Amino acid sequence: MRPAFYALPRGGWRDYVTLLHVPYTAWHLAYVVVGGCLVAEVPWGRLGLTVLAFFLAMGIGAHALDELAGRPLQTAIPASVLVALAVVSVAAACAIGVAVALSFSLWILPLIAVGAFLVPAYNLELFGGRFHTDRWFALAWGAFPVVTAYVACAGTVRAATVLAAAWATLLSLAQRRLSTPVRRSRREIVEVTGELELAGGGREGVTHETLVAVPEAALKLLAAATVLLAAALVAFRL
Repeated sequence: MRPAFYALPRGGWRDYVTLLHVPYTAWHLAYVVVGGCLVAEVPWGRLGLTVLAFFLAMGIGAHALDELAGRPLQTAIPASVLVALAVVSVAAACAIGVAVALSFSLWILPLIAVGAFLVPAYNLELFGGRFHTDRWFALAWGAFPVVTAYVACAGTVRAATVLAAAWATLLSLAQRRLSTPVRRSRREIVEVTGELELAGGGREGVTHETLVAVPEAALKLLAAATVLLAAALVAFRL
């Protein structure tokens, strides 16, 4: 069974596409777009740079470190390449953030520091895994992108920012509730046996596919819905 529904056959360039966790990366980049589109006048240039910075730090850097720490996607990417991808992408994201901060608002600098800390702390399970929890996932990959994008575009935080961050936090928690049993089934459970006895007397077999079918369908729908919401906000603000 593939380690993730979006994982391509192992080897070569396909490993690098798999490493991006494309549906989930798009989902969390949508939070960035939502945060940026909440401001009165959207500065599309700064919002675009913020999306790029999060793609580098999260889409590439965080996922490279995650793969380095245990090979959950079972890729054949050398460890040295994963380290290089993480260091270069996170450094580039920080450089983009610093440039935006110096040209617009120094309030962005503390957020850069927080992001640079969260990427290794969460994905390498530093400090005994204290930051590798569902709560920290929701705050780091849900609330944080919304707040950072808003500050990068407006230079401040308002009530709408807090409410949107709460929305992203809850949605990210829902993602974790669905994805955790799916990952366990795909990556840890070797064999599934048993059957369901129905009230009408029928029986249905239990397989890997039946365990993951419903939560994965929900994850795909939620990812698509969040991306479409971000796209709708962009279309509305243009």
